[in-house]
Amino acid sequence: MVDNVPPDVQRAFERHDAIEATEDGFEVTTTPFDSTVTAESIEESTTYYIRVSVPNLDAATRDEVGPTVALDWFETFERRLEGAPKTVRERVDLTDFTVEETERVVTVEYAFSWENPTRAVEIAKAFVEYVEGTYVEGVIPGYEYRPPVTELLGEATQGGEGGTPL
Repeated sequence: MVDNVPPDVQRAFERHDAIEATEDGFEVTTTPFDSTVTAESIEESTTYYIRVSVPNLDAATRDEVGPTVALDWFETFERRLEGAPKTVRERVDLTDFTVEETERVVTVEYAFSWENPTRAVEIAKAFVEYVEGTYVEGVIPGYEYRPPVTELLGEATQGGEGGTPL
């Protein structure tokens, strides 16, 4: 059991088909990207923390990426990720949102508080999948990509004709 998580929150995570327990919390299994969802209850409020790690553009491609292209890609990706709360019907106010890039990885973090644990787990899953979808939308044509991006692009093709989803 994850520290500081009430039993009803723990059960909500464990009962979800697309979420598995890990040493660090819970992982959304519908994406190839590393994801961790945790929750912490303080008094009567439960805050959910989501972390998703994706390869940056340099790590995702087999080709050399110029610094301007890499910077523009990152800034665009970061701006688009702000829209995650709009992916669900309820109004979700983020208590934290950060996007950090290291040498080869972009780490996205969201935090929000929610009363209903079952719905909170669904919201967390939607945020993780939003990061994946936003990532795929930001793929720049003309580069040769590495896995898992190649697999994501293969899944996103339309009508067997290839290309990105947009």
